[in-house]
Amino acid sequence: MGLFGGKDWNVIAIIFERREMYRVNGQRAKGGDAVKSRDGAKNHERTVYWAVFNQKRAFIEGGGGKGEKMIHPDIVTRLKKEFATNITVTSILSSLERGEMPMASKPLVFGGYPKPEQGPEDE
Repeated sequence: MGLFGGKDWNVIAIIFERREMYRVNGQRAKGGDAVKSRDGAKNHERTVYWAVFNQKRAFIEGGGGKGEKMIHPDIVTRLKKEFATNITVTSILSSLERGEMPMASKPLVFGGYPKPEQGPEDE
């Protein structure tokens, strides 16, 4: 929280890049910029899941994004379940909390990506 209870948020979004790779984007923002950052993550066309945390890593709000429709519902469920403990998410949150940078982005390390589709030679 800021001096007078203002917002100081870390906004995290999992963005669909391609079938076998998603990206974790994070941004630390304060005041009105925090609201803009949250709304940007929430309304982005490829956001699969977004969340807002304070500087003590308390979850404030979050939910599915418009990009949920781009991936299988079972994968969305697993992403949501593992979100808070995912190594990429926690790494970006730590960096934002320490103030190392105002924004960060990394490919999501995730064991739930869809398996490559089998070709005729695999049958």
